[in-house]
Amino acid sequence: MKNKTTVGIVLGLMCFALTLGICIQMKTVTGSNSIVGRGNSQNDELRAEVLRYKEKYDNKYKDLERVEEELEKQRQNATQNNGDLEQKENDIKQGNKMIGMTEVTGPGVIVTLSDGKKDPSTVLNASDLIVHDADVLSVINELKNAGAEAISINNQRIVPTSSISCGGNIIDINGEKVGAPFEIKAIGLPEQLAALSRQGGYLEILKEASVGVELKKSNRITIPKYTGVITYKYLQNSK
Repeated sequence: MKNKTTVGIVLGLMCFALTLGICIQMKTVTGSNSIVGRGNSQNDELRAEVLRYKEKYDNKYKDLERVEEELEKQRQNATQNNGDLEQKENDIKQGNKMIGMTEVTGPGVIVTLSDGKKDPSTVLNASDLIVHDADVLSVINELKNAGAEAISINNQRIVPTSSISCGGNIIDINGEKVGAPFEIKAIGLPEQLAALSRQGGYLEILKEASVGVELKKSNRITIPKYTGVITYKYLQNSK
């Protein structure tokens, strides 16, 4: 049992190290992408550098998945025929689902928001035709209030530390630049989540502003896990 526990700890540390490496690579690729868009004479070289970083990222992510699979096997072996440890393992899995660290599947709704196609010259404020970060936040909050258990935006998992902010003509979600249309997936009771389309709700407000809005129910929605690192600076256990 001691050896299995030691292996589990080592694998856990490896998992954390690989995750951290992936995050660093993602930030580097994002930064390189922003430079590539400037159209200077170094474009070809920068594009090649971005591709190299992407290849490194893909390889590191595959390594991380292999380590996670091995860690899961070690956990299963360590908890086999031990009721207390098995319960603790189930608690860990449940906790990971709640904070967004595992892929989840279930019934729910898919809300798609897209910029309005109306002629900007026919409206008082052309900005009203664009989906803003405040619009996405309002829809997310309504989904949470309606009992959504998991949410993603264009496959970016929303976790307790997620940020949604304006980044020019696009929106930053979890530090990643995401553009319209915005596909918002939410797992929960479909009939309850579909109440977003109620009269006087925020989706109706967006429709009246000529923003593209689509809501559909689904019996099976898959929401990916959060691929970043969740860190807390100030949160501590109460003594």
